[in-house]
Amino acid sequence: MYVWARMTRMLATARSRGPYMMGGEGRLAFRCLPTDIDFNAHLNNARYMMLADLGRVDLFVRAGLITLARNNGWAPMMGGLQAVYAREIRLWRRFEVVSSIETWEGTQVIGKHRFVLDNGETAALVLTTAGVYDRKARRFLDIDAVVAALGLAVNPRPPTEAERIFMTSHQGLRGLAKSSG
Repeated sequence: MYVWARMTRMLATARSRGPYMMGGEGRLAFRCLPTDIDFNAHLNNARYMMLADLGRVDLFVRAGLITLARNNGWAPMMGGLQAVYAREIRLWRRFEVVSSIETWEGTQVIGKHRFVLDNGETAALVLTTAGVYDRKARRFLDIDAVVAALGLAVNPRPPTEAERIFMTSHQGLRGLAKSSG
């Protein structure tokens, strides 16, 4: 099942999972298919990113962000990610992608995607940083303003040490990318 079929399934079933509440988790169930594997017969590293995208979009749809963004000319955009692989996901193995919005600061949102095997073990962990870009104003929005526009009264928790290290690393790498010709 290619990404578009999985995306269609996720969108078609989003309502049944209910609205996403900040601080909660979203869960999407998958099976490792022949189209997902590399020569080691386990989930290809690129597929982890694609499935994390589905987890993120699921949260955004269920939180109302996609509708709000379309109505205002905004675009949720990925900034970067860091992944660690702890266990392989072999062909035909069932697993879940457990996604959450962890916290935010300024224009950055920190997301987490855990790939959980059917026995409860974590196979991989992906941290992401993202933002909401205002196409008309040509700038990223303060996330507190986006949360308020969603009609939510939620304050972010302070970033953990690991999240702070991730954000700092991301900003450094982004600066390196911009300075490279």
